[in-house]
Amino acid sequence: MHFELTDEQNMIIETVRSFLEKEIYPYENEVERTGEVPKELGLEIAKKCKDIGFFAANFPENVGGAGLNHLEFTLLERELGRGSNGLTVFFGRPSGILMACNEEQKEKYLLPAVRGEKFDALAMTEPGAGSDVRGMQCSATKDGDDWVVNGTKHFISHANIADFVIVFIATGEESTEKGTKKKISCFLVDRGTKGFEIAKGYNSISHKGYQNCILRFENCRLPQSQILGEVHKGFDIANEWLYATRLTVAATSVGRARRAFELTLPHLTQREQFGQQIGKFQGVSFQAADMITEIDAADLLTLSAAWKLDNQLPANREIASAKLYATEMLARVTDTCIQLHGGMGLMDDLPFARFWKDSRVERIWDGTSEIQRHIISRELLRPLGG
Repeated sequence: MHFELTDEQNMIIETVRSFLEKEIYPYENEVERTGEVPKELGLEIAKKCKDIGFFAANFPENVGGAGLNHLEFTLLERELGRGSNGLTVFFGRPSGILMACNEEQKEKYLLPAVRGEKFDALAMTEPGAGSDVRGMQCSATKDGDDWVVNGTKHFISHANIADFVIVFIATGEESTEKGTKKKISCFLVDRGTKGFEIAKGYNSISHKGYQNCILRFENCRLPQSQILGEVHKGFDIANEWLYATRLTVAATSVGRARRAFELTLPHLTQREQFGQQIGKFQGVSFQAADMITEIDAADLLTLSAAWKLDNQLPANREIASAKLYATEMLARVTDTCIQLHGGMGLMDDLPFARFWKDSRVERIWDGTSEIQRHIISRELLRPLGG
C-alpha cells in the first residue's frame, strides 16, 4: 500500500472540503435547530454537486458516474463526514446495489439515480428484526405473476426524499442445519405504489435533519419485474454490494472526529487556567496525543480496507475492524472534546454537543459494534475449525 496520495486524490479531498465549507457548514446550525432541511436547499446542494462533477461518484463511468475507485470514494466520504448528514445526503451517492439492475431496471432506476433525477433509499431493518435480518416479518407471497407484500420497515434513512426504495423482503423459508430460515428477495418499490406508505419516523437525537422513516406495506402488489436480482437471492446481492456501507460509516466517522479535533486543538493554546495555557498541563496535552493517535489509526484502518478492495483482496474482516474502531473512536474523541471545552462544550454555541450526539448512532446502524466483533472473530476462527 502506498501512503502518498496522488494529485488527483488530493484534488478530491480539497474539492469536497471546500464544497462543505461553502455549501454545507453555513446551514448546519439551522438544520440542527429545526430538524429539517428545506427541499429547495437540498435540491440546490444536489445541483451544485453535479456542477463540480461528483454526483454518483461511486458509480462507474459507463453508467454516467465519476468512476472513483474504493480508496478515492472513501476519501470523498471521509470529507463528507465532516458535515451534517441532513445536508450531505444531497451530495448524491446512490446505493451501489443498483448496479445489480437488469437492462429494463437500469433505464427506470439506475440511470435516473446516477443523473440525480431520482433519489433512492435502502430498507432492511424492522421493529422486530434489527441485527437478526433473517428474522424479518415483512413478507411477500406469490399471486400469479405478482408478489403481495405485507409488513413494516423502520429506521429507513432519508426515505422521506426517496422516489423509490430498495426493500429486502422475506419470500419463503428454507431448512438449514440451524433450523428454518427466511429466504430473502430484494424489491424496487416506487413511491406512490398502491398499498405502500412512507411515514414519518422517530425523533432521533442523532443527525438532525437526516430523517428516518417507517415503511408500511398493506397488500401491496408488486410485479415480478420489480425484483432486483433473482428471487430468494437477496442476501447474495447484499453481500456483494452492501459491504461498502460499513466502509462509509468508518470513513465519515474519521472525518467527523478530525473536524472535532481540529476545532479543539487551538482551544488548548488559547484557554488559560491557573496562569498558563491548558495545553501545558500534562493531563490535557496527553488527551490531545491520544485523540490524534486514535484518529490516525482509524483513518489508516479504513483506507487500508478500501485499498484491499481495489486490489481484489479479501477485506470483510478489515472493513468490520474499520467500522468498529472508527465509530468507537469517534465516541471517545467527541466526548473528550466536550470535556476539554468544559461547560461551553455542551452549549449550542459550539458544535461539539452535536458531534457527540451524532456519534452515538454510528455504533448501531449498518451493523452494530457487536455484529462487527462477530464478523471479525468469525473470520479469525472459522479457518481453524471454530
